[in-house]
Amino acid sequence: MSLPEIVSRERWHAARAELLLKEEALTRARNALGAERRRLPMVEVDAEYVFEGGDGKATLRDLFDGRAQLIVHHFMFAPEWESGCPNCSAFLDQIGHLAHLRARGTSFAAVSRAPFTRILPFKARMGWTLPWYSSYHSDFNRDFEATLVVDDEPVERPGISCFLREHDRVFHTYSAYDRGLDGLGSTTSLLDLTALGRVPEGSDRVRYHDEYED
Repeated sequence: MSLPEIVSRERWHAARAELLLKEEALTRARNALGAERRRLPMVEVDAEYVFEGGDGKATLRDLFDGRAQLIVHHFMFAPEWESGCPNCSAFLDQIGHLAHLRARGTSFAAVSRAPFTRILPFKARMGWTLPWYSSYHSDFNRDFEATLVVDDEPVERPGISCFLREHDRVFHTYSAYDRGLDGLGSTTSLLDLTALGRVPEGSDRVRYHDEYED
């Protein structure tokens, strides 16, 4: 493995300043892309999906937990697997405290095709407390392209889907899969995928996670 060139502090500052110009251009491009993403049209979800979680049966609307937005992590865990996907597990490991998302009107949940009886012991092993639901008895994964059919066999793939709630109506606003999840995990990176963005109406400033009023 080759290491970076060793230079003087002056040359390092010059090289860093040159790179900074490119980083700032990338930030502006990312902000413009985020604004375009928020202008995407949305599709009403008419299907009545039924999930199973820690409190029993739940609908997609229930997963919002009363908030305006919902981010679903399509966690790869097929019904016949003994354990969840290692890459999806690493993704969930980096998700921060959900209070920061919730204070901005956004819920987060993982959804897998495995029965909840398989999800529960693996969730306990990983030490996660975030909401995780089974879509075993519904077509949710297939409808939102987290499970594809290849040569008549179901194939799982990781993804993120975002939803918006308007009273009792639910809308699908965005999805990304596979490499589209690169760089995601922080509160701001997840909010940037949503229709309302980083600062939905009613949120104010960042606080300690135990100071928010949910």
